[in-house]
Order: sequence, then structure tokens, then C-alpha cells
Amino acid sequence: MGQDLVIGIDVGGQTTKCGVVDARGTVIAQTVIRSDTYTTFEPYVAELAEALKRLITEANAEGNIRGIGVGAPNGNYYTGNIENAVNLTWGGTNIIEFAKILSEAMGGIPVSLTNDANAAAVGEMTYGAARGMKNFIMITLGTGVGSGIVINGEVVYGHDGFAGELGHTCAVRHNGRACNCGKTGCLETYCSAIGVARTAREWLEMSDEPSLLRSLDKITSKDVYEAAKEGDKLAIKIFEYTGTILGEKLADFIEFSAPEAIVLFGGLARSKEFLTEPITKAMNANVLPLWRGKVKLVYSQLKESDAAILGASALAWEL
Repeated sequence: MGQDLVIGIDVGGQTTKCGVVDARGTVIAQTVIRSDTYTTFEPYVAELAEALKRLITEANAEGNIRGIGVGAPNGNYYTGNIENAVNLTWGGTNIIEFAKILSEAMGGIPVSLTNDANAAAVGEMTYGAARGMKNFIMITLGTGVGSGIVINGEVVYGHDGFAGELGHTCAVRHNGRACNCGKTGCLETYCSAIGVARTAREWLEMSDEPSLLRSLDKITSKDVYEAAKEGDKLAIKIFEYTGTILGEKLADFIEFSAPEAIVLFGGLARSKEFLTEPITKAMNANVLPLWRGKVKLVYSQLKESDAAILGASALAWEL
């Protein structure tokens, strides 16, 4: 093709999405592999490298890839390592030299890595709903709850590279749910896709209220969404509960950085017709009057994983 291209990779708890991206931000070829079928890192990275090589061939991009950018849970921008990624089946409490190992597997192509939510924030700032914004918070509602904080046009990394773990701030202090991180009451145990399914199971056990969800053996957040669309009262109440908790925490986040907007992204954000009202109501009820009604709640304008792929690919242009 005779042009510089990069690869953006979004490592999620269930799947890893990869794309070849050109200088205009067009994802010209994509592929997906599972993230959750491995208990150790080595076979996962071997499959990832093979998938990337096939993707490069499909895009007719041999010799034109200048770098690879990766967004991953607990990815450290400073070191290129993934550390203590409890939401990855092969992560655990390990420190994994992800960027170094993937670069070696790809024949020396340089690799840059950051937190997945930070990558999504960069993608949204460059191509999506946050274009033109210099102060916003990206909240990713997927397997967990991730966040990317942008202040004065720069992603906040902190002194050690791990700033912005807002999903592990405490949402319910007393008798809170156990989180994979070892704490209790974390925001992601209530407001992630897994948290919504957990609420559904708990509420079904605690009441006899009729619901379409009672006929299901294994409930997912998608099931709750589909039931809510059918007018299921319990499912609608689950989203009201979830949105209220999230809105209360967003009020705290606003008071920290005074963002222009909160951008919601990820699978659970597709349920916005049931989440927007309770989030907005709780957010404005709990924030200081000085910010009440001033901070926009917006949803990603980029389809599926494009925000994370494009954000991760932006790292590669700097290599």
C-alpha cells in the first residue's frame, strides 16, 4: 500500500479487538480473538500475534506497520506492563511485560501500551463525542468499570501510570459486594455489565415479583436490557438502581476535576434509554450547586470498540 499504518488493540475481559488504522483514523481491517479462554499469558499472546499477522496480510500492509498501540486493563503507559489485572483470566496478580513480549512476537515492531479506558478517552477526544473538549471523563461500562480522565487536553496518568481507577472507588460502603480486586463495595460490582446481572440474580432471589428473567438459567446484562425493552418492571427497576448508583459516583468525580462532560462507552452504555434519566437525576442531586446542570452526560459516538482501537492506535503514531 506504500503508506504508514498502525495497529490498535483493545484488550477486554472477554474479547480482544484489533484493527489496522491509517493516518486519517480509518480502521481498514479488523479481527477479534477471545481473551477469556486462557489461564496463562503465553498461549494468549501467541494467538494474538498470529491474528495480527493474518490481519496485516488481509490489509495488504506487510512492511507498512510503524507501530502497535494497546489499551488493556491495568496497562501502565510508563512501563508497558500489565499489572494485577484481575479481570483478565491470565492476568491475576502478575506483572506481565506485555509491550516487550508482543513486540518480540511481532518481529520487533514497537509496541506502546496504556489503560484501556485511557485509550478509549483518546479515541473519543480525537474522533468522537469529546472532539474539541479539553476536560472530560470517559467511563467505560463493560466487564468492569474503567475510566480515563482528561484535564487540560492531557490524559492523567499519575506518578506511577495507574491514575483513574474510578471503578474501584467505593459505591456501597456497608455490606458491599466483594470485588475481584479484593475490596468490597466497588463501583464496578454494581455498574458494570456483570454488576447488572448480579443485581438481577439477587433481586429475583429476594422477591416473588414476576419477571421475564425468571425463565433464564444464566442471566446477562443483555438479558436484563431485552426484558426492560419488553416492559418488564423488575428489569426497569434494576436499571434505575444501577443508574442511581452511577450518578451518585459521577457527582463525586465532577467535584474532583470539573469536567465539561462525562462520556459513557461500552456494552452497558447501549442501555441508555433506561440509564440516562436515573444517572442524570442522581448526579445533579448529589453534586454541589455550582456544577448542577452544567456537566453534560453524553454517549460515545464511535461504534463498538472503535474508540479503544483508535485511541490505542494513536499511541502507535508516537513511536
